[in-house]
Amino acid sequence: MENALSAPPSMPADPAWPDEAALAAFRAWLQGVPSRAAVDRYLPDRRAAGASARSVIGRVKRQLAAFATSRAQANLAATLTAVSPSDRKLAKSAAAAIETLRGMPPPQPLIGDAVERWLPVRLVGVLHAAGIRTLADLTLRVPRRRRWWAGIAGLGPASARQVEAFFAQHPALTERARALVTLKQAQELVPWERLVVPEDVDGTRGTFRAPRASCALDASNDYQAVNAWLSLHESAATQRSYRKEAERLILWAIVERGRALSSLTTEDAIAYRAFLRRPGPRARWVGAPQPRSSPAWRPFAGDLSARSAAYALSVLNALYRWLIEQRYVLANPFAGVKVRGGRPAQLDTSHAFTEHEWKLVRVVADGLEWSYGWSEPAAQRLRFMLDFAYATGLRISELVGAQLGAIDSDPHGDTWIRVVGKGHKAGKVVLPPLARAALDRYLVQRGLPVMPSKWRPSTPLVGSLGEDGSGISSWRLWRVMKRFFSTAADVVEEGTPALAEKLRQATPHWTRHTHATHLLQGGAELTTVRDNLRHASLATTSMYLHTDDARRAKQVVDRFAAPRS
Repeated sequence: MENALSAPPSMPADPAWPDEAALAAFRAWLQGVPSRAAVDRYLPDRRAAGASARSVIGRVKRQLAAFATSRAQANLAATLTAVSPSDRKLAKSAAAAIETLRGMPPPQPLIGDAVERWLPVRLVGVLHAAGIRTLADLTLRVPRRRRWWAGIAGLGPASARQVEAFFAQHPALTERARALVTLKQAQELVPWERLVVPEDVDGTRGTFRAPRASCALDASNDYQAVNAWLSLHESAATQRSYRKEAERLILWAIVERGRALSSLTTEDAIAYRAFLRRPGPRARWVGAPQPRSSPAWRPFAGDLSARSAAYALSVLNALYRWLIEQRYVLANPFAGVKVRGGRPAQLDTSHAFTEHEWKLVRVVADGLEWSYGWSEPAAQRLRFMLDFAYATGLRISELVGAQLGAIDSDPHGDTWIRVVGKGHKAGKVVLPPLARAALDRYLVQRGLPVMPSKWRPSTPLVGSLGEDGSGISSWRLWRVMKRFFSTAADVVEEGTPALAEKLRQATPHWTRHTHATHLLQGGAELTTVRDNLRHASLATTSMYLHTDDARRAKQVVDRFAAPRS
């Protein structure tokens, strides 16, 4: 920043670290040695005539607290200020704080830092009133001309000298801010693994980073730390889900707030909660789902519901709790930040089709190749996925991962399919006649045997459209079913616009909700639904009840009988 005022005053001197004699006296006092004995032994020449030994210890304490404050370690400063030998636990914490602070260099200002962290309190309100909340705002929004402060109500020449003196001590801030603005003004967002950002906002020097010596991670920046957290989860689906939430937050923090993940405050977390409900600017953040390599990729497909926003915040809370446990960061800005109305419902019937709506959906599916331009193999596969997912309630990942070898019968004659669900938990799901009929029909269409004795166990239930017998990915299944829902919405738009709107919002997971809803409406017990979905939170009040396999199979089979020829 160009200095338009002469002779700016120097900034306050950096607090000095106490010498070894003063530290020895203070440690002795912490261990219960009387203050007079501690001072007489280690600081015999420091007590002025008439001064008490207690005042000497008090000066050392204040010096340590001031040093901690200068290093942005407010929690350590509070410990040192409040410490007393009578509180052994606090005294032990104070001794540990001294070792943490020893040799700690002064923190360097980052462009995303709040102005209140570096400038006097009396200036903060004036800057906030002018819309200046971070150092980036100050470096770029204040004009480079004489009397630049004249346009900021309440900021006079004396205060302006303090601002200029601060930037004179840190000349690199202006260039860093310009680099960040170049990033923020980019027309397209890219996935975080392809985003190149200044060191100021990659977390290398994050505001709330814990001391490096005590960190259990080798990570030097936020991206590496988050990747370490993601690697804990072996499930690919869980990794994708968690990565999505962490990625959204990191991109938002850098692009919209000019801060690293490890520099976010509680105020930032509250702002992010509002952002999740309606991401914006829309052109930058929202778009139709695309591969991550596509220039049209966007972090969001639309606004998040209260439930989805609550899930995102729960994931971020878990991330920060883990980072604190690893001593990578000192605080969790999302602690206590909740979404009103975001508590997951026991059974979300708003994401399910009624029986009448489902019949209309199936009518559209029956005419895909004749009326709507789908190839015959694609239409046959789509109908199988609809019927099988609806009759079994399988998740997408379970459906694409299922193989013929997972299907078998029990001594009662009931047919089951073994699946591996969330958290690598093994389970089994009833295979009612509707599902088995759909499978048999689909196997014939694929040119495969219907008799289980002739099945190749490794054959995937859902096949690709090629002839290599391979399966499809969860992403591909999602895209195919979203395409179908869009087609169905266009077909029913004129006659049933409400259903058309539901179809445009629907995802493949709605078949699972529809399965549960229709099963309950057909008279099945709540525990049957809970067991078949393998979802303990479906009904917390019935988690201690049990239902035997035979009764569970009968209720599902009765509800999903195969249609008569």
